[in-house]
Amino acid sequence: MDSGLAPGNFSFLQQLSQSRERHIKTLTNKGKPILITGCSSGIGLCVARGLYRRGYRVIASARKGADVARLRDEGLEAVELDLDDSESIRGALEETLSLTDGRLFALFNNGAYGQPGAVEDLRRDVFRAQLETNLLGWHELTCRIIPLMRKQGEGRIIQNSSILGFTALPYRGAYNASKYALEGLTDTLRLELQGSGIHVSLIEPGPIQSRFRANALRMWQKNIDTANSVHRERYQAWAGRLEKEGPTTPFTLPPEAVLKRVIHALESPRPRIRYPVTFPTYMFAFLKRVLTSRMLDRALAATDRSPKADYRASK
Repeated sequence: MDSGLAPGNFSFLQQLSQSRERHIKTLTNKGKPILITGCSSGIGLCVARGLYRRGYRVIASARKGADVARLRDEGLEAVELDLDDSESIRGALEETLSLTDGRLFALFNNGAYGQPGAVEDLRRDVFRAQLETNLLGWHELTCRIIPLMRKQGEGRIIQNSSILGFTALPYRGAYNASKYALEGLTDTLRLELQGSGIHVSLIEPGPIQSRFRANALRMWQKNIDTANSVHRERYQAWAGRLEKEGPTTPFTLPPEAVLKRVIHALESPRPRIRYPVTFPTYMFAFLKRVLTSRMLDRALAATDRSPKADYRASK
C-alpha cells in the first residue's frame, strides 16, 4: 500500500520526531541540579556544557579560580572545589546547595589526574597525592551528598573511572591503583544503597581527547627521578608518547562519547552498573574474561610496547 510520502518526507518526519523527543527531554530535565567536578577542560567541561543544553541545572566545579571565572563567563553556574582539601569540599557543597535551594539530583565525580611512573619510583607522598585527588576526595564529597539524596528519596551518583580501573598497564601504577580502588568502592556503595532510590554507575573510558596526557607529562617530570631510575631507558622511549600532540591511537574518541553515557545514566529508569567507552575498553574487558592471567600479561606488554600505545586513561 502506497503511503503517498516520498523518501524525503520520511526523513523530515524522522527529524521532526527526534526534535520533539529532545524538546520533551529538555522539559523533563529542566531544573534538575547536578554537581560536576573537574570541569576546567576535557570530559568535565564537555559534560557540563552538554547537560546544560539538555536542561539540567548544572553546577560546574574546578580547582582554580581562573577556571571557575571562565566557566561563569560561558553562562554556567560554577564553584571552586579542590578535591585535596576537606574545607574546600565542604564550602563548595554549601555554595552548590545555596544555588539549588538545598536539592541535588546527581553528582558526576570526574576531577582527576594521572601520575605516571614505575611503581618502584613512586615516593609515598606522590602516591598519596594521587589517591587524595582521584579517590579520597571523591569519597568525601560523595559521603556528604548521600544523606541529602536519601532524604530526597532519589539521586544519581556517576563515577568516571577508566579502562585502567580493571586493566593494568606498566608505568601507570598510581593511576591504576586509584581507579581499581574506585571500582571496588563504587561496587560496595551500590550494594549498600539498594532500595534507597539512589542509583550508582561507573563510566569506563579508554583514550579520550583531552589535556589528560599533557597533565600526566607535567606530573611525571615533577615527581619522578628519571635520571637515577633503572627504568630510565624505557622512560626516554615513553616520553615521546606523552609529549606528542593530538591522539596517539586510532581508537581515541571525543569527550562527547562519555557525555552520551552520562545522559543514559541520568535518565534511564534502570541505569547500567558500568558503561564502557571506546573500543579498547570493550576489547580488554573481553580479553580478561577469556584469557589466562599470563596470556593477558603478554597481550598487555605487547600493547604497551606498540609505537601507537597511549597513556590509556579516562581524562
